[in-house]
Amino acid sequence: MSLMTRRNTVMGSVLLVTLLAGCGDPQLGALEGELESLRGRPSGKVQELPPQPEYHPVTYDMADARSPFQSRLPEPEEELTAVDNGVRPDLDRPREPLEAWPMEQLSMVGTLDVDGARSALILTPEQEVQRVRVGNHMGSNFGRITRIGDTQIDMVEIVPNGQGGWIERSRAMALKEPVSQGG
Repeated sequence: MSLMTRRNTVMGSVLLVTLLAGCGDPQLGALEGELESLRGRPSGKVQELPPQPEYHPVTYDMADARSPFQSRLPEPEEELTAVDNGVRPDLDRPREPLEAWPMEQLSMVGTLDVDGARSALILTPEQEVQRVRVGNHMGSNFGRITRIGDTQIDMVEIVPNGQGGWIERSRAMALKEPVSQGG
């Protein structure tokens, strides 16, 4: 026998003896005795299950109704033609700086009166303040300022009407209250 084979045989024998010695634990006998005493006890009585309710099948009578996943309005049989009401954005007009952001990202932070002409101060998402007057444009929906009040800017936006045309929509932007800084 080679040295490696002898070493493996000795190691295997030592391991086997160690495993068998673990099985002879005196507490294992106590555990077996406890289990036998539990097995010898009379078992408890399980309560009877309550009677099951009688099953009455119900017919589904809404099979012919409209599916909740379909529109309530009937689909148009012919394609809607766009009604030209004369409202459309001036796409040839140069875009103004505040038209780069949607209205929700702009804030009115103040007003100025210079020689009787009222201006509003608008805060951009880049934390820059821009000055606007009546007639200026702002927002991504071709918004044109129609009036500047002490606490609000009124404007008219030109938005798609969903039928290939455009409509005018009034919109207002209120003065943003300043945030007080503790100090």
